[in-house]
Amino acid sequence: MRKALVVGLNQYPKHNLSWCSNDAESIARLLEKNEDESRNFDVLKIVDSCDAGSLRNAIQRLFSDTTEITLLYFSRHGAEQDGGYLVTSDFTPSNLGVRMTDILAWANESKSTNRVIILDCCFSGMMGESLLLNNNTILGNGVTIIASSLPLQESQEYDHLQHGVVTDLLVQGLSGGAADIRGNITPASLYSYVDQSLGGWEQRPVFKTNISRFLPIRTTNAKVPQDKLRKLSQYFKSPNELLQLDPSYEDTNDPSVIHEYVEPYANKTHIAVFKDLQLFASVGLVEPVDAAYMYFAAMESKSCRLTALGQHYWRLSKDTRF
Repeated sequence: MRKALVVGLNQYPKHNLSWCSNDAESIARLLEKNEDESRNFDVLKIVDSCDAGSLRNAIQRLFSDTTEITLLYFSRHGAEQDGGYLVTSDFTPSNLGVRMTDILAWANESKSTNRVIILDCCFSGMMGESLLLNNNTILGNGVTIIASSLPLQESQEYDHLQHGVVTDLLVQGLSGGAADIRGNITPASLYSYVDQSLGGWEQRPVFKTNISRFLPIRTTNAKVPQDKLRKLSQYFKSPNELLQLDPSYEDTNDPSVIHEYVEPYANKTHIAVFKDLQLFASVGLVEPVDAAYMYFAAMESKSCRLTALGQHYWRLSKDTRF
């Protein structure tokens, strides 16, 4: 079972925001289903406004169950006092909302296998820091935090994006930008996508984790089907092997096709292999040797080889669990 609490608050005393509810709606929609429409997270949404007591209870309920993955997403006002707060719609100077240290304590105590906290609010980088340990992280085993800004930095939203700056990137990443070749999107790949999209002079996201193995938080359609990837270790007997090609691998090298052709002519078995190799080349797993394109590698009887990324997936393809 997978559970997610997705919160986007626009309504605040004297300072309403514009796009936080939109943030929450977009994130919830992407988390509820994978790209193939299969069910993903059971999502509870809180949008527009929420008081401190209700948000506190919802977060406690989120972390109370034994689940495969538990995910908390929060969009908007944060406060830096007392180790950081998620600010709620009813905030007052003496009751700002829900303390980040309390949320981390609930996450640390949770029996969920993976707990993911994503915050798009000001000062969100404070999450996971201890006031008592000189800012050392105090993450429990299985806890991951993606924060939109440094501990003393504000997080922005822009009208032209209709999202917070970081949430706009999260939406792109969850839509497929952060997916690996198999279509898996993990917290680490999602953060990497956000991190690489923001420059040094912009707000800086923060990533903190205490986990030995990431589970995907969403899947998109694979760039290369799993059954095709398994063939890497069939075509290449070792990760450093050169696979010799010749014109029989190119399907257009056939007397029935009106153009120059050479022997050996197209071979159905070789053609099937070569189409797989061309697919691998298109996603950076295989490259031609001493030729600009795979076509010329075949027609000029040259070779192809696994790239560094291809060698990684070659090793995975040898694993019986793959």
